[in-house]
Amino acid sequence: MKRQQYLVAGTGVLVLLLLYFFGQTVPPHKTPGADMAGAAGAPLGKSVGLQEILQAAQARLTPAQQSYVNGLQQSVIRGDVRAQQLKVDQQLAEFWKDSVSDGFVLYAYYMGEAAKLEKSEKKLTFAAQLFLQSLRGQDAPTLNSWMATNAKELFEKALELNPNNDSSKVGLGASYIFGSQAGNPMEVMQGIQRILEVARRDSTNMYAQLMLGWGGLESGQYDKAIERLTTVVRHQPANIEAILLLAEVYQQKGDKPDAINWYEAAKKQLGGEGHQAEMLKEIDQRIQSLR
Repeated sequence: MKRQQYLVAGTGVLVLLLLYFFGQTVPPHKTPGADMAGAAGAPLGKSVGLQEILQAAQARLTPAQQSYVNGLQQSVIRGDVRAQQLKVDQQLAEFWKDSVSDGFVLYAYYMGEAAKLEKSEKKLTFAAQLFLQSLRGQDAPTLNSWMATNAKELFEKALELNPNNDSSKVGLGASYIFGSQAGNPMEVMQGIQRILEVARRDSTNMYAQLMLGWGGLESGQYDKAIERLTTVVRHQPANIEAILLLAEVYQQKGDKPDAINWYEAAKKQLGGEGHQAEMLKEIDQRIQSLR
């Protein structure tokens, strides 16, 4: 199944996962960076870079906010440039996180830039994971590609500092899977192979098993996805992501009874307040569509 087809078919489960992982910061049916992709009133062009994203984001700022951002961007002039740039990147990250409703993408970017200057494995992987989480629900192709490129670079730099970090290896592989353009099978398989390197050496790595489950769903290898995700649920019975993905895989496979069973299992893991109430509503709609 091509990525675009999957995104249409799997919108429900992506919304549920975004609600779960991002909570009330992401309204239903809206992904991180969605406003940014069309902030100028039209989709971003065939290619996108930091300047295009900044222009789209800054167009929604107040004059005072624009002045603050411009002042920070122009403040690194002379002296200890590295230390100054590090401080500016940190300030910009906090600004986009705290002051703008849809500034998540730029928050992740500047966190990554600061982490590169610090050469901190922990901060590099943190920033990379921010991009990776957003990739799961980002269906604007140009923005998806830019975010995937940043995630890969950050994971690669983290691995330069610690080549034995399996989580970074899995994250790098997942960046290829979620960043594949139109479900490009070569990119998806490249990601899967990187994750398999970890899973074959350590079958108890549930992060690797979960990402291989995603890879099986992306590539249409449903039986393999079910095998991986079942392993995760067996070891982590409360893993809502694995449970919802199992429901999605069975639905895509055409097995309605098992899909319903796993959606029901997801409901048992959730309470009924806040964004979880919205998740329950989405799940009930999914179940009804299968009956």
